[in-house]
Amino acid sequence: MASSNSEPQKTAANGSAGGVLDLPLRPAGASAVPPGQTLTGKQEHYLKRELVSEQVKWEIAELNSPTALRRFGAPFKSEYGEVSPLDSELPILRYIFVHHVREFPFLDKAREKEFWQDKLQMFLESFASKNISSSEDRLEETKRRKLAIKAQKLVELMVVSGVPTSSGFEERIRFSELEIVDANAIETGVFHSLPEGNYVNGWDANVAAVRIVSLKRNIRQHKHAEFLLRVKRKGEIEHWIGRRYGDFAHLHKRIRTELPGKVLPPLPRKNKSNSTASGLFGGGGNDSEVSSISSSSTQQVGTPGVNGTSEKFSKMLSVRGSSSRAPSPRPSVDEKPTSPASPSPRGQENVVLWREEQRISLRAFLRSLLHDPQIARTKAMEDFLTKNPLTPKDEDIEDITRRKLMDERRVEEQKKFYEIARKRAAELDVYMEQFRQDIVERNGLTMLFKEIKDKETIQDLSIQYQKFAEWLRIEVAATIYHLFLAEDNSPELFAQAKRIHSLVPYTIMKNVIRVANPAAVMSNILDIFLAQPFGARSLMQRIFSLTLHDGIRNFQRSIDALAGKIGDPVFVDKLKKFTDAEEHIKVAIREEAADEDIDIIVAILRSDSIEPSLTADQIGRLYNAYVAFNNAVENVDEELKQGAELFSYLKQLMKLYLRQRDKAMMLHLIEEPVTLQLFRDLFTIFYEPLVRVYKSANVYNSVTDFAQFVDDMIRVVEQCREQDASADPNQTVQAFIDLCQRHEHNFYKFVHEVHTHDNGLFTQLMGWIEGILEFLRHGPKNGTLDINALFEGGISSGLVDKEKAIEEIDQLIAWQEARKKWHHDKTRQKMAAEGQAGESDIIPGAINFRSSDFGLDQMDLEDMAYDDDSESEAELEAEEDMDPIEAERRRRSRRQDRLRRSAGEPSKPEVSEVHKLKENFLIMLRMVLAE
Repeated sequence: MASSNSEPQKTAANGSAGGVLDLPLRPAGASAVPPGQTLTGKQEHYLKRELVSEQVKWEIAELNSPTALRRFGAPFKSEYGEVSPLDSELPILRYIFVHHVREFPFLDKAREKEFWQDKLQMFLESFASKNISSSEDRLEETKRRKLAIKAQKLVELMVVSGVPTSSGFEERIRFSELEIVDANAIETGVFHSLPEGNYVNGWDANVAAVRIVSLKRNIRQHKHAEFLLRVKRKGEIEHWIGRRYGDFAHLHKRIRTELPGKVLPPLPRKNKSNSTASGLFGGGGNDSEVSSISSSSTQQVGTPGVNGTSEKFSKMLSVRGSSSRAPSPRPSVDEKPTSPASPSPRGQENVVLWREEQRISLRAFLRSLLHDPQIARTKAMEDFLTKNPLTPKDEDIEDITRRKLMDERRVEEQKKFYEIARKRAAELDVYMEQFRQDIVERNGLTMLFKEIKDKETIQDLSIQYQKFAEWLRIEVAATIYHLFLAEDNSPELFAQAKRIHSLVPYTIMKNVIRVANPAAVMSNILDIFLAQPFGARSLMQRIFSLTLHDGIRNFQRSIDALAGKIGDPVFVDKLKKFTDAEEHIKVAIREEAADEDIDIIVAILRSDSIEPSLTADQIGRLYNAYVAFNNAVENVDEELKQGAELFSYLKQLMKLYLRQRDKAMMLHLIEEPVTLQLFRDLFTIFYEPLVRVYKSANVYNSVTDFAQFVDDMIRVVEQCREQDASADPNQTVQAFIDLCQRHEHNFYKFVHEVHTHDNGLFTQLMGWIEGILEFLRHGPKNGTLDINALFEGGISSGLVDKEKAIEEIDQLIAWQEARKKWHHDKTRQKMAAEGQAGESDIIPGAINFRSSDFGLDQMDLEDMAYDDDSESEAELEAEEDMDPIEAERRRRSRRQDRLRRSAGEPSKPEVSEVHKLKENFLIMLRMVLAE
């Protein structure tokens, strides 16, 4: 049933180029209608998807209602008795809850009346009735709203993929030419971090060399490292700058000031260690290139360095920016070092590279900053990369050449490592495909864990599981190499891992776990916090109440101060009454503000729904303040800011009232007895079974095993860092694989022991996962959705107009095609701008699981990833204490950014005819999901 997609793609491409996208109309005959059907496969699928999307959206929103669970059905109660699945108003959420939430291994033991009805239902209804402030109140996305959007996408994906249509002809849009997978992922990923030619958001920056500069302070000379940066902007001539470590720290501080709340990568620690390398110019003895090694930052080993000492080992790790793939900074030299007793060619001499680790880590830090388009455009970044250019000296040029050769060697070594590891993993491909099929087939996970439970060692496992263990060994080895040798942040990460490992008291932990009874300890602690002597409040309630009361009092002090500045008790009183008003009044005022495109504060204060009404003078004062506020937001002018103070105070007051009311509502919720009872029940349900398993499986022995593994891993990583002349990547690969092999039996023993003493918990968990996969692959047991019959029934009953409905469905298909094309082009542009190689992972030997193995269509998965443009929580939290004018300025700036990012994105066509089928679709959906 595949049909040609060339025309829609062309139309989409042409539309987006002009900024306004004209959706191509698809005639009903664009793909053949199957015999006996009214709709094509695509029309059937996208009609189903539209109706499912509308139903899911309504059900998620309905959960905010205090009465939602009463209309849900079992296990929740209703005043009319138990609601039948065929009468449930939320059939999709009811099905997912009954089959995939209530059947979770821990929750399946919870009693219907005591837990679900008397505790959880009462708690959720109480929470819903408190009307905690929403996104509309706060003019920002609350965590609940973000969670609701993610839940909506997940549920929609699950139902669209899991519930098939009856015809068997269901078809999705597919663009084979839109694949973004890079076949040469290793080569592209590795070479994308070469020192030159790697533009990241318009900047090509490399910390190319280091020179030691002496400064006279008082009497003594002080030496410090200055890092030479080669900087080039697209379309401009490259230039050089010199920056000290403190300049990088100052840049970090300036960006924090310029972008408050922005999450930044950490500044690498100051690292004064030097590194050595040999044979940088190969054995060819190109004396013209190495005739002088007198650079102030490059010296031969054996001669005193800047501090009068010489370095023994190369300690080179490399650093990774947030999204770049970086080469390993560990030098790999093909030639063997010559004996100190015999003369060595110039190209074979050991050379000290001053601050090499620091150079690599700062380069990665800088590139990770540049990978964020917002940071790359800051004034701080521009000043850092352009101010005070310099001309490198001759000795600087020599050092730049050596560092460049080092970078090329690292790239080559990293590529060899991945090639060797991938070849070894490829030898297991036949077994891995068999393993994939075993997992994908019915009860595959259960069979795997049954094998682990029955067999005491890896050698006793079936051949395909032994090969899986071998493949896993290579994967873990590659991951350790990635983290501690090949990544740009390896020096920082390795140093942190060593520090944490040295501080952890493994022996004490082991003995505490061995002797103590965690279940009894936690149970007693819980009793202390939850006990209510003579009906008084518990200790936990008192702690929460004390904290919340302090917050409420602090808010009240701020409210009183603001009320004095506003100087109009009517304004203050109306805002207070709005926060305490019934929900229908709030909704009406919000809708009025949205319809007239005015601020919610103006809509509240002028509303007749909240007494008292404003006088003509008060209305004039309010509107003058509102106009001044808008002018101050759009123009950074101190004079305008003065007139806007009143409206700023009103916005601050509104926010404080909302926060104060939220805390008061949370206080009421905590003081309700059902909250404590629910907390105790959840502890009993989830914690106690896990403690029983861990106690009976002697988990304390694994603490020592883990400590030994980390000791061994640190030793192997340090050996690989120190071997300056080990050019054979096979040895590096084997060193990490041997490390994993030495400790894999301890890991297997841990999993085997836990599974053996789990009282069936793992088996239940695997059965639960497979139940979800079974739904996604084969759908519900009650059958399928007959979309053709639904459509034909709507036509025959006169409910919908056939031509109009098909035209709307074709518009939806055209919109989806154009949307996919737009997102694909946007992704490619973003990857090009950020210097990304592609979406493929370069870690070798991946098992080729496909989304279709688990019943999920890849195109549906991609669709669910669209429209995820919400602000980060850190940015929103930073605005909490900000001046209202600046906060509003940032909010409008974010809105403009969203509009700019989505410029040219096809907008969803208005559909109304197909929505007339919603009621009949709901009846059909209930019948399919009523099991």
